[in-house]
Amino acid sequence: MDKTLESFQFSMEAEVQSFQVRPDGKIWFHCIGDWFQEIAWRHANSGGFGTEIGESNLMWALARLEIRSKKLPEWGDRFKLFTAGRGVNKIFAFREFLLTDESGERLVEGMSSWLLLDSKSKRPQSPESVLPSSLFDPKLKPDWEPAKVRIPSGEPNLSHVEVVPSDVDLYHHVNNTSYIRWAENLLFKENEFPSSCLINFLSESHLGDQVQLRSIPSEKGFFVEGSAQDSKVFASQWI
Repeated sequence: MDKTLESFQFSMEAEVQSFQVRPDGKIWFHCIGDWFQEIAWRHANSGGFGTEIGESNLMWALARLEIRSKKLPEWGDRFKLFTAGRGVNKIFAFREFLLTDESGERLVEGMSSWLLLDSKSKRPQSPESVLPSSLFDPKLKPDWEPAKVRIPSGEPNLSHVEVVPSDVDLYHHVNNTSYIRWAENLLFKENEFPSSCLINFLSESHLGDQVQLRSIPSEKGFFVEGSAQDSKVFASQWI
């Protein structure tokens, strides 16, 4: 087993379900995002800095996520999922993810940056105010950080989606994996099956919003961004 697995703080086992795969039988990226989100919450709740912080009018907001796949698991594959806190840099707290097969072979890696927000004012708060130092050492820095997505110039392909109830989470705004799903659907129509995804979550969108999607192919991959009510809500790069 990879010795670096020892640096992860929380793990779980799962199986790729029939409703999580593309027509070719491989798992969708947005479903990987679902699993990442699930283990993040389980880890946070086990340490007392998950849903409990809502009692203090605080909430976690995912700012950036990068997913790098070496081999996408397929329908019926059992896998192990790992996560750990990877330090704090200014207002961002970092969380790493790893998905392996049952033998420990690395299949998918992920890194995320999170903001701790006041749930009423939406102003950033210090992550150290709720994070246990044993899990999120503020002196620790991640091996890599999700970068800012810079949308290139070019003639975009335009489309739109309406935010429906199944897109919305318990905070009454669009769940981060819905944005990934919207982008994946566009890529699928273009017969694009990337091996990595970098996405920046820029602002909220809500039930009933009409989100305009702009997709731009380039030498640096395929870019998809979304806007609602004159505000950019996400920007993503797929390679």
